[in-house]
Amino acid sequence: MPEDAEILSVTQLTREIREVLEGHIGSVWVEGEISNHRLQSSGHQYFTLKDAGAQLSCVMFRGAAARTNVRLQDGALVQVHGEISVYEPRGQYQMVVKQVQAKGKGSLQEQFEALKRKLFAEGLFDDERKRPIPRFPAVVALVTSPTGAAIQDMLNILTRRAPWVRVLVFPVRVQGQGAEREIVRALEVLGDAERFGLPVPDTIVVGRGGGSLEDLWCFNEEVLARAIAACPIPIISAVGHEIDFTIADFVADLRAPTPSAAAELLAPDVGELQRHFESIARTLKTRVSTLLDHHQHVLDLTAKGPLLHAPDRLLQQAEQSTDEAESRMREAVRERLQSLADDLTQKQHVLSAHHPRLQLAEAVHRAETLSQRLRQGLMHRLDRLADRLESRGELLKHIGPESVLARGFSYTTNAEGRVLSDAVEVAEGDELVTRLARGVVRSVVK
Repeated sequence: MPEDAEILSVTQLTREIREVLEGHIGSVWVEGEISNHRLQSSGHQYFTLKDAGAQLSCVMFRGAAARTNVRLQDGALVQVHGEISVYEPRGQYQMVVKQVQAKGKGSLQEQFEALKRKLFAEGLFDDERKRPIPRFPAVVALVTSPTGAAIQDMLNILTRRAPWVRVLVFPVRVQGQGAEREIVRALEVLGDAERFGLPVPDTIVVGRGGGSLEDLWCFNEEVLARAIAACPIPIISAVGHEIDFTIADFVADLRAPTPSAAAELLAPDVGELQRHFESIARTLKTRVSTLLDHHQHVLDLTAKGPLLHAPDRLLQQAEQSTDEAESRMREAVRERLQSLADDLTQKQHVLSAHHPRLQLAEAVHRAETLSQRLRQGLMHRLDRLADRLESRGELLKHIGPESVLARGFSYTTNAEGRVLSDAVEVAEGDELVTRLARGVVRSVVK
């Protein structure tokens, strides 16, 4: 190293970098997708702005946050305006955001919402299809990274709280391209554990620690969601922190807010379990004692009863009861048979009254009676019509032309038969026909 070389402290170098960034870049507009958003109690908001190629740490202090009307949340695509600076304690460059305007939702968030709507419509989130988690599992399978903090937390809790539980760790990647395929394969193997020579788990925990939306994305893949739904073994999803939600959480039989919480759900506290068993033991002891007291009381009554001192009397009473039962049965049978006989006789009478021969004879008799009535009615009707015809004939004779002609009158018609009532109706030379009571006189007009 040259003797005149300037040696800078970390703080000095960081400040120079900060001055370069702030002096040469200054205020800029940047567009990207929000992830890892955190709202602190102080009112400051921290988040990462990212696109397909890089990411940028951002902070928006309370004053600027109060002036914006855009709600910051993971997955939102925004345009932010601010200054590039350096956070010296960590030596990290960041953007101090002064202004935010919405640009729509990010592509990952849109995919998440679209798949969520699709699987919900298919019923994969329905409570009716979800299975209960065993309260006291004997074998638990953990599908997670073998090197992460999540596996250590779950193993520590299970070992401390439920040392009798057999834990089967199925190592998989829980981040990056193809991680979902490894988890799907793990579920397929565990679902058919006997065929692979593995102990059959009572329940499976699929999980990992917290991370960004991108880090957790393999748990939002459709292929994994369908594998969880198809697995024959109840599954607990324990992905990320309490505020993180994935598609796997909605499809699984139970969602645990963290991997540690999943382990606590599967492993009841030893002390609590001991108190539970002691309570069951006390209840069982009380019930057995009550049952023994009852049977002892029965034995005491039996020892004082006639069974030991006069068994013949009990047999005689039983024989007498049998005789009475036999008498009642015979009487009941006799009454039943008599009832059936009376019913049969009544039905025979009804059948005889409706015998086809009797019905046919009655029908023939009714037909003959109706025929005779019809014949008598017809003859009576004809006699009345004959009397009316004769009466009308006599009347016709009295008022007809023959009666008038018989009194000396006549009537004259022309050759065509038209009756003449006026002399002007004829001319000289016309032939006339005069009808008398007896005969016709033909004449010519002169």
